[in-house]
Amino acid sequence: MRIPGLTRRANNMKEIKTQVAIIGAGPSGLLLGQLLHKQGIDNVVLERARPDYVLGRIRAGVLEPGFVSLMREAGVAERMDTEGEVHDGVEIVVNGVRDRLDLKALTGGDGVVVYGQTELTKDLMQARSDSGQTSYYEVSNARPHNMLSAQPYVTFEKDGEEYSLTCDYVAGCDGFHGVSRKSIPAERIKTYERFYPGGWLGLLADTPPVNSELVYIKHDRGFALCSLRSQTRSRYYIQVGENDTVDAWSDGRFWEELGRRLPADLAANLKTGPAIEKSIAPMRSFVVEPMQYGNLFLLGDAAHIVPPTGAKGLNTAGSDVYTLSTILGKVYADGRIDLIEKYYAVRFSWWMSNVLHRFPDTPAFDQKMYDSDLQYYLQSEAGRKIIAQQYVGLPFEIIE
Repeated sequence: MRIPGLTRRANNMKEIKTQVAIIGAGPSGLLLGQLLHKQGIDNVVLERARPDYVLGRIRAGVLEPGFVSLMREAGVAERMDTEGEVHDGVEIVVNGVRDRLDLKALTGGDGVVVYGQTELTKDLMQARSDSGQTSYYEVSNARPHNMLSAQPYVTFEKDGEEYSLTCDYVAGCDGFHGVSRKSIPAERIKTYERFYPGGWLGLLADTPPVNSELVYIKHDRGFALCSLRSQTRSRYYIQVGENDTVDAWSDGRFWEELGRRLPADLAANLKTGPAIEKSIAPMRSFVVEPMQYGNLFLLGDAAHIVPPTGAKGLNTAGSDVYTLSTILGKVYADGRIDLIEKYYAVRFSWWMSNVLHRFPDTPAFDQKMYDSDLQYYLQSEAGRKIIAQQYVGLPFEIIE
C-alpha cells in the first residue's frame, strides 16, 4: 500500500498528507476517489467497516444515464456494460391494470441500467486497488478538524495506531449515521425530515424475475415492487406496517402476500424460493442544508435520504459526486476556488411515494388527490413524459 507523505509527529501520531480525504468507502466515496484519481488529484479513503461488510450491503441497482456515464468516465464500466441490463420501460399497476411507460420513446432515447450496487462497489474497490490508491478499512474514531481553516485534517485510529490525515478538503461519504455531518455545529445547518408510517420489506432470491422490467404496484393492501438484479436473481418489496419485524415474515408469508398484490397474470408467473436476504427499509425523507461547511462537503446519505420508490438514492449521490469531482478538478487545474461555493444543489422527489402508497396517516381528501394525480399523469402524454423524464433522471448541471 502506498502511504502518501507518511511522517510521525512528536506525540507519536502518524501523519499522512493528501489532497482530498474521503470518509466512507461506499459507492459515492469510491466513485469520487476514482474520478479524482483520473484527474491526478491524490485522495485517501477511510472506512470504519471491513471490505466484505461493505460488499455485503444489499442496496438498489437501478442506474440512471448520468450515473452510468460517471462509471464510464471513472474507467470502471466494463462489467456494468457487459452484465448490466438496459431497461427501456417500466410498468405501473393501479387497481390490477398494468400500464407500461416506454422510457426510451418518452424521453427521446434514455433508459436505465439494472446493475446491483454490490457489483458496482466491487468494481470500484478493484479499480482502486489496481491503481495503488490508499484506503484504510476498519478505522475507528475518525474525526474531521479545522474545517473552516486552510489546513483541515482528519484524525483516526487503525490497528492501535493514531493517525492524522492532513488535506485540503474532506468529502463526507459516510452515510446518515456517519461522523461527517455530526462534525458540523448544529447551528450551521438546517435539517428537514419526514418519517412515513411503516416501511418496505425486501426479499432477495435466486429466482427468475416475474417480469423483464420493474413493476410498481399500487394496491389496497399496500404498495409492492417487482425488481431484479439479473434474469436469475429477483428483488421484491412489499409495504408493511410500522410495527412489523422481519422475524414476523417467513418466506412463505412474504410470497403469499406479494401474490395477493400482483395482477393475476403476474401472480400466475411468480416463481418463489428461499430468501438470500430479507430486511425492512424505513421510509424517510431527510435533507440537510447547506451540504458544505468550510472545506467539508457532504455527499449521498450524509446529506439527504429519499424514499426508495423512485430509485433515486444512489443516483442522487451520483449527482453529488459529479458536482464535487468537477469542482475540485477545476480548483486544482485552474485555481477556480470560487467554484467551492457552488456546491449546494441536491435533486430529489417525494412524488412517487405519495401517489403509489396508502399511508394510514394520510387524510382521505389528500388520498383522493394523490389518486387523481396519478391517473392524470398516466392518462396524458404530457404526464407520462414527466414521469419518464424524472425516472431516468435529469441531466447533471454544467459547472462553469
